[in-house]
Amino acid sequence: MNENLTVERPEYVDEIIKLIKGNDSPKTLSEKLEDYHGSDLADAIEQLSSAERKKLFRICPPALVAEAFEYLDEEEAGSCLCDMDIKRAAAVISGLETDTAAAVLHTVPKDKRLLMIDELPEEVRNEIRLIASFDEDEIGSRMTTNCIVIRENLSVKEAMNELVRQAEENDNISTIFVTDENEEFFGAIDLKDLITARSTVKLTDLIATSFPYVYAQESIDDCIEKLKDYSEDSIPVLDNNSRLLGVITARSVIEVVDDEMGEDYARLAGLTAEEDLNEPLRESMKKRLPWLLVLLGLGMLVSSVVGVFEQVIAQLTIIMAFQSLILDMAGNVGTQSLAVTIRVLMDENLTFRQKAHLVTKEMRVGLCNGMLLGAVSFLFVGLYIHIFKHKALGFSFAVSGCIGASLILAMLISSAVGTLIPLFFKKIKIDPAVASGPLITTVNDLVAVVTYYGLSWVLLIGVFGFA
Repeated sequence: MNENLTVERPEYVDEIIKLIKGNDSPKTLSEKLEDYHGSDLADAIEQLSSAERKKLFRICPPALVAEAFEYLDEEEAGSCLCDMDIKRAAAVISGLETDTAAAVLHTVPKDKRLLMIDELPEEVRNEIRLIASFDEDEIGSRMTTNCIVIRENLSVKEAMNELVRQAEENDNISTIFVTDENEEFFGAIDLKDLITARSTVKLTDLIATSFPYVYAQESIDDCIEKLKDYSEDSIPVLDNNSRLLGVITARSVIEVVDDEMGEDYARLAGLTAEEDLNEPLRESMKKRLPWLLVLLGLGMLVSSVVGVFEQVIAQLTIIMAFQSLILDMAGNVGTQSLAVTIRVLMDENLTFRQKAHLVTKEMRVGLCNGMLLGAVSFLFVGLYIHIFKHKALGFSFAVSGCIGASLILAMLISSAVGTLIPLFFKKIKIDPAVASGPLITTVNDLVAVVTYYGLSWVLLIGVFGFA
């Protein structure tokens, strides 16, 4: 047997597209498509023409279409709903997870949305309204009501019967949630424990009463770390009276984390939110312009500081060639410290001592890296100036020594700036990601300019007299 032989993954998406474009009867096509995963169906839908999509939506059962919609972008799914008649669209919505249904409906034009909602079963309508009642930044907006809920006063046999009954409509059955007589959350039971339990065992002996939970009105930012810390398939979501409203699934947690990372990335770039390809020009400008105006003012300040050192530049024009080296390294170090600090600040329970340790640690890292890079710059820049610029050896290494010293000082200060600014913004209740990303870049430019030209003035002109 050839050990190097690799098995290639079948091109399921291409197979699905070929089937839809083929001439199979509707029944045969529907049966064949049911063998594919919802994710592959979603990828295929994105590549189909409008006519081919309509053919697919007419042929496939609503449950299969709903499974594919779980993997589609919300805007794309909303557009697909508009390609269906109202009754079929409502049937597909009924098959979606409640949080997905609420999010997709939000993208549908209001007139069609109201018609679709009117066609939904009353229970589904109420569940969607519940999800929609929470703000986008509240964890309740990401929950689903697809879960099994039983009372704590049942026997094991009664609990199994209730599980079977509810499993007809809810497929999220790996964890069974338990409430008391007041409908308050009591705990959870692992499906395996319930199945293997003897009928003589008390149900309360199977219940994990210390099971983790979150409150629906908690902000996503506040409870995201709590959600990531647990490896449960579902975590219950409660109202302010501790009544069980729904659950947030592991998949939803992954989506939440992904969304938060995207938002943080956008904020680090100075944007108030993420952009997409279809966003109008005016909206993109509104997100970017405020910080750009602030940075324009700071940029003018940096330029005016450079102007203070005109005499130094006039007398030692060669130092201009290495300005970008100092600026880039200071900016890179500051950005690294910022990224570390933003990540650490996700822990809301940091003590003053831990924050002080973070600052000193980042400064030590900046200093050590600066000393190493400063030594490398001293050697190679000195040789470069001597060999290629034909300058005297003493002059060459005096300039490279100044560059090395500037790197050490600039990287030390930039590390401190990249750590202290987000800590300060966190203290005054301003999002450190959106407030400090672009700001640190410009502040570090200012630090680098003052450090480099200031040391050049003091060392090269004042001490060595190379003017």
